[in-house]
Amino acid sequence: MHGLARVSTEDLTRLLRIVHRGAVPFPISRASLVLCAFGHLESELDLLVGLDQRGARALLVAVIAERREAAKRSAR
Repeated sequence: MHGLARVSTEDLTRLLRIVHRGAVPFPISRASLVLCAFGHLESELDLLVGLDQRGARALLVAVIAERREAAKRSAR
């Protein structure tokens, strides 16, 4: 398992917007990811499967924030 490492920050941000709007059925399933145009990534998004809106939002916010912080550190 690679976690979310293979998913771009842009895709995670797009997914976060969809989760925030409640535009994906919860709990998240592989089928709901496909319906929301993430079928090309559904196997990479296993960590989200089974999560409700609150859990998905928390996971996505944490990963995006971690990546942004790492980018800041590497830019110094």
